[in-house]
Amino acid sequence: MVSEEDFSGWGRLARVRRVVGNGCRVYLDIPTGQTGWIDTSEPVDFKPGDTVLLGTNREIELAPEEVWSEDPWVAVVRIKNPDKTVVESGGSAKVIPTRSDIEYHPGNTVEATAAGVQSVLSERPIKLFDLPEVDDSSIEPYIYDVSKIKENYSDFAGLHEVIARAKRLIEIPLRHADELAEIGARRVKGVLFTGAPGTGKTMLARIIARESGATFYQISGPEVVSKWHGQTEEILRRLFAHAESRERAIIFFDEIDSIASQRDEDAHEASKRTVAQLLTLMDGFNASNVMVIATTNRPQDIDRALLRPGRFDWEITFPLPDRGDREAILRTGAQRVETYGVLPIREIADRSDSWSPAELMLIWAEAALLAVTDGRRVIMWEDCVGGFERASTQRARPIDVSPSN
Repeated sequence: MVSEEDFSGWGRLARVRRVVGNGCRVYLDIPTGQTGWIDTSEPVDFKPGDTVLLGTNREIELAPEEVWSEDPWVAVVRIKNPDKTVVESGGSAKVIPTRSDIEYHPGNTVEATAAGVQSVLSERPIKLFDLPEVDDSSIEPYIYDVSKIKENYSDFAGLHEVIARAKRLIEIPLRHADELAEIGARRVKGVLFTGAPGTGKTMLARIIARESGATFYQISGPEVVSKWHGQTEEILRRLFAHAESRERAIIFFDEIDSIASQRDEDAHEASKRTVAQLLTLMDGFNASNVMVIATTNRPQDIDRALLRPGRFDWEITFPLPDRGDREAILRTGAQRVETYGVLPIREIADRSDSWSPAELMLIWAEAALLAVTDGRRVIMWEDCVGGFERASTQRARPIDVSPSN
């Protein structure tokens, strides 16, 4: 059994950092990386770098250098001078002695202690976070296969003026870029689709891409925004560069107001950087084979700089269908399903004021469910009426915006 007297030579190892106060205050580093100080009753003659042993009653005495043990820590070399080296570890900088017996350079990842660099782990600096790489493979999820689209221009019943303007501003410039350049016509870079949800903005953009033979990049705010600093901007740069390498391309931003809102004092820094990157890209690309389309139902929320000439200065508004348009949309929907007998299309068109095309098409989905429930494979008058009633209920349903439990 160890007696109490046997503990008289025990204590805590430390290394002297500095001696002040006429030699009575000693600043110390301990092996865990912490720094502290101790006041002595008598002046001491220690030098920075000396190894000492701290007793339990504030005694302090020199200890042999070889007993000092310090776990090395990983750091990145930032500055190397003949006598001092600056390393960064855990977000803070430390100064350690420069060692001539180990070769290392700024930017190296090293093992270090207070005595200096112990070994080189990598020629490259270690990253605090292992960020996912952004390359061409990162762009693939944004490429939409337009061959899947079954709709065509004829499916946009009642939107003849919208279709004609979209062809003039988007499809014709993509197909006849050389001819327009010879004429000296002003480039159309960006077109903004505005209108209520469900009016067909996204569908028309896809159809134009298919009809013009363009690669279609579809981007929504939540998909492109990265939690890593700078990665959203890098993805956008890659998207534009990838698009310019295609024969024809359309870059489509769905609900662009979600990533390019007004820059003001309350705007998040990441949002400001994204808008700035979009402005740079819109100004910087001159490829006649690329068209940028964006949609929004809140144009007032988009940063005003994006709406200036040379950016999204062309606008196409998608209106809600009037009575005649609603009937045309309903008849187009009826052609896609199996029906029997006369259907109440005119009556439903009369009663569906302010309905969007998407809401009108919902009637046929509900009618089909009713027909199948009754054991039929065709939609009849009563299914159509029931589908309208169900769609009306769905449309009138209030949206719960209360916080979830």
